[in-house]
Amino acid sequence: MRIEVETPVFAVEPRMRVQCEPVLTMNLRPGWAEVGERRSEVNKISYEPGEIVVWPGNNPLWLGAHATERLILTISDRGLRGANDGISGDLELRWTPKFADARLGALVAAVNAERVAGFPSGRLFLDSIEQALTVALVNNYGARRPAPRKCRGGLTPARLRRVVELVQAELDGDLSLEELADAAGLSRTHFSRVFRQSAGQSPHQFVLHRRVERAKEMLRAAESRILDVAVACGFKSQQHFARVFRSVCGASPTEYRQEFAHRDQPSA
Repeated sequence: MRIEVETPVFAVEPRMRVQCEPVLTMNLRPGWAEVGERRSEVNKISYEPGEIVVWPGNNPLWLGAHATERLILTISDRGLRGANDGISGDLELRWTPKFADARLGALVAAVNAERVAGFPSGRLFLDSIEQALTVALVNNYGARRPAPRKCRGGLTPARLRRVVELVQAELDGDLSLEELADAAGLSRTHFSRVFRQSAGQSPHQFVLHRRVERAKEMLRAAESRILDVAVACGFKSQQHFARVFRSVCGASPTEYRQEFAHRDQPSA
């Protein structure tokens, strides 16, 4: 998923734009845009913050001036194919020039918050958001509305073991959903569904908890700096590490270390 922000452009003639991959945009500020499926049908559309536009891939649209600031998410072909996993036939998204959708809005807002923060959560978080976005787009804004594929049970023990071994070996890296799915030999969408059945958590939640467990082990060693622990456990910043650690453990890394040291002190 490619992420960018578009700023206002004035005094331009309508021009044709063709994109190979579908795009989802969310307006960040009030504004307007000139757009249409034909040059003779370019109209001015007003937008409020949070309103969304779906631009299908391989669908030419005419664009003119616009006074909007919007977040643009380019959905990968891989992501769209994953959302269509197990469904026969082709799928095309419908051009939807203006709408509000609470679920999509919350997902795009999470991406924007991650962008503003400097992408501290890594690729796996964005992969998970992209998957949720594409599933919602396929189900609600596709030319067809396929029924979800039914899964029988969770991962086999051998597949689950391979995934867990990969997570443990790469906790300090930037794991992606595709890497985890490849370890299990499954598509991203199928893997996410059956992994939750096996582990009781999404892949992203599972990796975060494993990182926190390793961090707890390291924090019990007094010589490890908090920043060193954060980096060794795959967190992009000390601030992100502290926020995740507190949400899981109910205490900051420093408070956890102090409490552990206090418990280890011999009683008088």
